[in-house]
Amino acid sequence: MPRHVADDLLEVLVHAGVTRIYGLVGDSLNAFGDAVRRSGGAAKGGIDWVHVHNEEGAAFAASAEAQLTGRLAVCAGGCGPGNTHLIQGVLDAHRSGAPVLALASHIPSRQIGTGYFQETKPEALFAQASYYCEMISQPSQVTRLARGAIQAAVGKRGAGVIVIPGDVLTEHSAEPVPASVTVTGRPRPAPSEQEVAELAQRIQAAGRIAIFGGIGCTDARADVLELARRLNAPVGHSLRGKDVLQYDNPFDVGMTGLLGYGACYKSLHDADLVLFLGTDFPYDDFLPVKNNVQVDIDPARLGRRVPLAQGIAADLGLTLRALLPHLEQRRDRSFLDDMLRAHERAVSHSVDTYSAHVSSKKPIHPEYLAAVIDEVADEDAVFTADTGMCCTWTARYITPNGRRRLLGSWVHGSMANALPMAIGAQVCSPGRQVVSLSGDGGLAMLLGELLTAKTHRLPVKVVVFNNSSLGMVRLEMLAAGDPPFETDHDHVDFAAIAAGAGFFTRRVTEPGDVRDAAQAVFCHDGPALLDVVTTPDATEVPSHIPPEDAKGFALSLGKMVLDGGVGEVANIARLNVRNIPRP
Repeated sequence: MPRHVADDLLEVLVHAGVTRIYGLVGDSLNAFGDAVRRSGGAAKGGIDWVHVHNEEGAAFAASAEAQLTGRLAVCAGGCGPGNTHLIQGVLDAHRSGAPVLALASHIPSRQIGTGYFQETKPEALFAQASYYCEMISQPSQVTRLARGAIQAAVGKRGAGVIVIPGDVLTEHSAEPVPASVTVTGRPRPAPSEQEVAELAQRIQAAGRIAIFGGIGCTDARADVLELARRLNAPVGHSLRGKDVLQYDNPFDVGMTGLLGYGACYKSLHDADLVLFLGTDFPYDDFLPVKNNVQVDIDPARLGRRVPLAQGIAADLGLTLRALLPHLEQRRDRSFLDDMLRAHERAVSHSVDTYSAHVSSKKPIHPEYLAAVIDEVADEDAVFTADTGMCCTWTARYITPNGRRRLLGSWVHGSMANALPMAIGAQVCSPGRQVVSLSGDGGLAMLLGELLTAKTHRLPVKVVVFNNSSLGMVRLEMLAAGDPPFETDHDHVDFAAIAAGAGFFTRRVTEPGDVRDAAQAVFCHDGPALLDVVTTPDATEVPSHIPPEDAKGFALSLGKMVLDGGVGEVANIARLNVRNIPRP
């Protein structure tokens, strides 16, 4: 049988260690799909095809796999609408630093530029969503361009995109695919001696020091904690840094930002010097504006959130290991101890109390549901969280322990990510419990991916926070001084829908039934969904409320009273008064 360009592309992927592709076959992808079929699947040295129901879901699944494994994951979409569906998840993967290769097929090459059926400009479309995006226009390009896209994705930690017209995939191979090692390591620049010496001097000159870390601390956790021990420094973290830095950390003071809790905000603002380590936390309103040092592997991130006294573009682990020999053990723990006490008071007040005292309240509080899920989930579970209020409940109530993982659209902020991310996580981790913390709004957007979980018999556990409202949008309106508008929608029985798709389901409306239902769903050997009707009035109150937000809440509640909504105002007040930060 003659060999085609599609076979060459598949061989390059196999050489790079790819064992599966998430996507939808059809039209301009058919030749490549047939090459995958003929490969015999991963068990025979080829590649598996993981069929999804929307290309957006394929990209989110690939993103989750890449983030869990650290290895290249691949998704594919057909021309036109297939590309435009695909880009949402590809952009999310790119901004999350997930090494993902997207195969974006294109219309017949002779029709490009004619306004042909389903024509787009994929190179322009994916330019912002990738480090590398090139079109293969002739057979001799496939090997070099595919390898270039792979190495850009893995080496730079983001997306690489190959655009290829369907007719090019069907052309005969120009030549055998040459043997070549695919470079998959990421460059790790080391700091200069001068940079390390300057940083050591700044630290020695400062009294109170605080550390704020993010996902960039993943490979340097031990070094960060040793630095905190040496300096007696409180350690705060971003949401992406939660499952890296929170567990077994005697210096932990929580998070700052809109989802924040504990004493992180206070620690950062009371310190004489703040060390930003491996984080690109975007909410600068919550960050100090002076005496900041930042270490990040990407120089473009240095100083773009806060003014810096010093910035070091280098690998964090190499930087800290070079720095630590210059630092003596500090004896004064007063700042650290003050922040730890403040953190304990804040957490006991706003997080523990809020979840513990609502176990009998109806409608069910989402905080209570999240706390129960945290207790019944496996110690090595993977949690995927929808963007919106589910991020809040994940940030505050899901407990990391060094074995669990938390995934979400933390940077791009796309809705509907939780379920397809859970699919990708479950496919690459077949023996591990995977829990999708889904908002009802997000789940409704990619509801068809329930069928994907059933088709592949994936034992994903879907927990639906069913408040019949776009909760985060509702909160944003309140913070802006406006009463909620068009955020609430019809009540939906997601358990009934999922049961029709072949899921094991439980629907809960009574708080006393939450734990038993959760245990039943989590113990089921197969796809299962827990649909819990929760109150839409539970809001997140951050550990620090900017004056403009406080003013906005007061204004919006006043408008609700004038509109006759005093009952709703009272409900919100009763539900959230426990969570208002104390002075």
